Amino acid sequence: MTDVKEPHLLKEPRGGVPDVIDTRDAYERMVERYARAEGPLAADAERASGFRYGQDDWLVQFKRGDAGIALFDPVALKAQGVDWRDFNEAVKGTDWIIHDSLQDLPGFADLGMRPDAVFDTEVAARLIGDTRFGLAAVTAKYLGLVLAKEHSAADWSYRPLPRDWRNYAALDVEVLIELRARLLAELRRQGKEQWAREEFEYLLGKGMSPRPVHAEPWRHVSHISALHSDPRGLAVVRSLWTARESSARELDISPALLLSDAAIIEAAQRKPHNNRSFKAIRSLNERVRMHTNSEQDKMFERYAPLQRKVRPAIWRQAIAEALALPREELPDASSRPVNGEKTNAPRSMKYWKEHHPARFARLQAVRRLIAQIGEDTRTPMDVLIKPQIIRNLCWCDPLPEDIAGFLTAQGARRWQVSLIAESVSRVTM
Repeated sequence: MTDVKEPHLLKEPRGGVPDVIDTRDAYERMVERYARAEGPLAADAERASGFRYGQDDWLVQFKRGDAGIALFDPVALKAQGVDWRDFNEAVKGTDWIIHDSLQDLPGFADLGMRPDAVFDTEVAARLIGDTRFGLAAVTAKYLGLVLAKEHSAADWSYRPLPRDWRNYAALDVEVLIELRARLLAELRRQGKEQWAREEFEYLLGKGMSPRPVHAEPWRHVSHISALHSDPRGLAVVRSLWTARESSARELDISPALLLSDAAIIEAAQRKPHNNRSFKAIRSLNERVRMHTNSEQDKMFERYAPLQRKVRPAIWRQAIAEALALPREELPDASSRPVNGEKTNAPRSMKYWKEHHPARFARLQAVRRLIAQIGEDTRTPMDVLIKPQIIRNLCWCDPLPEDIAGFLTAQGARRWQVSLIAESVSRVTM
């Protein structure tokens, strides 16, 4: 790879800061320009998940060839009947360049966008062997540019979007086309282009598939593991999470702005059974206030009227219902698999070593092998194969006869299987 100069700040896109496209006429004109342009499509999206309910895209950004940067307001365009089929046709057959594509592909799918292929600049950097693979780090390394990131956590549902916000959003796609060219050249130099294409194909399929439905989404409350042996506490978590979710959906506000996860866990641990004990938990009785010492504070305060609509009595009622449940209706305190998947092998190496020393020895041998392959190919171990897949394999007793088939069934890609399956089979014999 050719060394780049000392990184310097890119303050604005070369073509200037674009306006937001929020009318059908402006959308159709831009689609025509993109249809005439050539080459891959740089793509990104902005959400307002810290402020609004859900993961909807409130701004999508694109750049292609000499057609320039387009900032689309998908909410306004949807209200005017835009369905994105013309856009899909205009960019048909080209790579969509996205950094960390699994963050943006589900939102694109929800809008009706249908990429034919993806080039993920984060995954490309990881395959090359970069240990710092955020967009800022990769852009600085390969292009010698630093991008301003001061509005990454802004409320992108706010209208009209200020000029500096539009500038930030435009910069996210300004250099992706050049970045792809540099990364692709390095992938080819290392003989990893086919690996990358298989990864991109996998990401596209996963990102465009319907979002998985969690059977018990309330179990994702932060630090819920503190209640692993407390079914009654888990019932409080479930009840408060359900009440919070219902109010947040109705008011279109982030659940965290109504009640924090920390407050839910505290209530589950203390189990307030009367008015006095309930009032003693301040976080259940006060409006959530965010203090970041930045412009975000003003954004959060715009949601204060919605926050005030949810009275503490809602939380008290939810807790009372959980505390009144009969024992047979309490949640299972044992850990549950996610999304209906089979239970995975344990993560705790202490548990492996103390209770299953033979399996632990097998796992250590396979890890050493993969570390060597990683060193030989200049590829991080967790990129060569997902660590959980290796744990699942080494947990099997007896080991499956078809190691390659097992890895494939666990989600490993062809390049991963061909690279490690035979060696793993030898080391585990």
